[in-house]
Parts: sequence; C-alpha cells; structure tokens
Amino acid sequence: MGPAVVLAAAALLAPAACTLPAEAPRTPNASAGSTSPPPVTAMVNQFRDNYGKQIIEIQLTNNSADTVTVHAASITTPLFAAGIAWRASPDGTQIPPGQAKSLPAQLTAANCGTGTGTTGPMAPGPGNPGTEAQGVASVTVRLTPNGAQESLPATDPFGVLVRNNTEQCLARDAGAVANIALEPELTVPGDARRAVLRLSIRPSASTLPAQQGGGSGAGRLVIERIDGTPLLAEDPARPWPLNLAVEAGGPAQVIELGIRPARCDPHAVAEDKVGTVIPLRVAVGARTGILKVAADRDLRGRILDFVTAACARTTRLSP
Repeated sequence: MGPAVVLAAAALLAPAACTLPAEAPRTPNASAGSTSPPPVTAMVNQFRDNYGKQIIEIQLTNNSADTVTVHAASITTPLFAAGIAWRASPDGTQIPPGQAKSLPAQLTAANCGTGTGTTGPMAPGPGNPGTEAQGVASVTVRLTPNGAQESLPATDPFGVLVRNNTEQCLARDAGAVANIALEPELTVPGDARRAVLRLSIRPSASTLPAQQGGGSGAGRLVIERIDGTPLLAEDPARPWPLNLAVEAGGPAQVIELGIRPARCDPHAVAEDKVGTVIPLRVAVGARTGILKVAADRDLRGRILDFVTAACARTTRLSP
C-alpha cells in the first residue's frame, strides 16, 4: 500500500512552510468530458539541503479559485511504520489559489522488514524510483474555510520514501557491524592545496540479530569504494581504499583520506549543501548502497575554509 497524506484539523506548532510557484496538474474528468484539476493535489519531495537532516516535504498545490487552509498533514506508508507528520501552527497554513506549499516533515524510523531496503531491480535509482515511488497514494484532505473532505492521489515521483527507507536500513545494518565517522581533525600540509581527512572505523562487539533483518553475513561489511562530493575529490597522491572489509569484533582502525577541492568556481562553497557528506558505497548482509558519513559542524567549517584557501592559492599559482 502506498503512502497516504492525511490533513486533519489538529493544531500543532511547526516551522513555517515555504511557498513555491506551481502550475496545477490537470486530470481527466470523465463525467464532464474535459479536464478539470482536483481542488488540492499532493506530492512527496525532498530538498537537497535537508538530506542530512532526514526531513522530507509534503508538497500541496491549491488548484481552486479560493485560498485554502491546511491544519495538519501526515504521510502513512509501510516504509515508515510510525508515520511522518508535518506540525502546523494553531491557525494552520494558507495556500493561495494556483500556488503550492512545501510542508517539512521529519522522517521517523524506517520499517526495514518491507524488503525495500536492499538494492536490486526495483531499488530506487536513475530512471527507476522504485515500486512505492511509482504508485499513487490514497489521500484524505480536510481544509478550511468549508471543511470539505475529499480523497485524491499523492505521488512520490523522485522515490523519496523508498530512497530514505533504503538509506536508513543500510545505515542500521552497517551500524550493527561498526561505528563509522569522520574524526574532527583536518590536516593541511605546507602547500595548503591538499588536506587529509580521517575516517574512524570502530567495530562493534555484536551484530544485528537475524530476526531483526541482519541475516547471513550481517557481521561483516565491505566499503567497496568511497565517492567524492560536489566539493571534495580524491588526492591522486593519496588514493582512497577499495574493498575494505570490516568485521564485527575486529580491531579499530583509522583510514586517511587525501582530499583536494573538486571545484573552484565562485559559488562552490557559498552554495554547498552536501559537499562535506562523504558517500561510502558499502555491502552488508543482503544490503548494498550508499552510507553517508557527515562532517560535524566544526569539521565542516574547517573543510570549507580549506577549500576556499586551496582554491585561492591554486588561482594565484596558475599561469
């Protein structure tokens, strides 16, 4: 069963939603013999700067001629058993005619027993957002001023729910084998054009029980490769490891990652959203995918300072 967005007259506190210009989609109206949009349409999305925060967006479009007020919104899906809710202010949020608003909703813990967390033919990816993403959800809306209640479809065209479920379940299984994090130090050698990050790997003493989804081989993970980011690339003089095996109960280790700026255009640092989130391509048990390791706030600041200084130095030294 697909996700369902439910709007009810609950009064809850929340951050303000942002307004997006939108062209209302039109759907067939068989009885009239012409096209006519439903009063409100719903879609699931996620903004790039919210990836690391695990916040998604419930995007609602008002296709009617009147302003509507949303008092609450939540997504129900088997991928996240506890549901995913947007929290509204007591007066709700108004959507003017012909406009859309994005309502931020914090993800809850993923349900990893759905079978969607492993990669495979139906896993989300380019050109294939996954079965859940392609389906249409049953949506119940209740809006003011008239308090009318209707059912309408909600879509997840970018596979947001499947992708986040997959990433959470992979992170859970990987975390049962080892704690993987970036250490807070950043070493910048004399020429200031390269730097070294340190990836800390601390294996756990126990593994995820098979009945919780660990399965055969869950006591071992393999970091198949480490990808660059929009901001950071591999230093060719210090190549990143490939096919690094980690066993539960094994020794702790620290992997040095030589880095250099991936880009030096003027907007590289100013517009960065995920440049300090390092993607590890890992396999653990039956799951494969990308494990994201984010720099903490202080390390992120050091990385951004390094990229700025390295790019300035490279520009000065260029002929």
